[in-house]
Amino acid sequence: MAFTEKNQRWVFNSEVDGRQTSEGVTRKVLAYCDELMCAEHAFETGATGSVHSHPHTQITYVAEGAFEFTIDGETKTVRRGDTLLKQNGVPHGCVCVEKGILVDFFTPMRETMV
Repeated sequence: MAFTEKNQRWVFNSEVDGRQTSEGVTRKVLAYCDELMCAEHAFETGATGSVHSHPHTQITYVAEGAFEFTIDGETKTVRRGDTLLKQNGVPHGCVCVEKGILVDFFTPMRETMV
């Protein structure tokens, strides 16, 4: 097992180590380059992604489970197949209401995640 390197052409999820980012949340940084990054976040039921913002535009795809998301003060429940747009500087966070996985895409890449 290993961590992904920038500009790695092939990234096989089963070969990437996850890092615990908070209680009940594990992150895998998948493929990325300077302009774009893909990361997977696995959440246990009840785990939270604290409200934060960053200078990156982010799209989140709900791959599994259900989450209560707050974006810029508005809260909605999202489920498998839903997507969310979080533009740079906009506060956002979530609570996992049903164990699941989020797939995040950032532009540009988030250097603080590697």
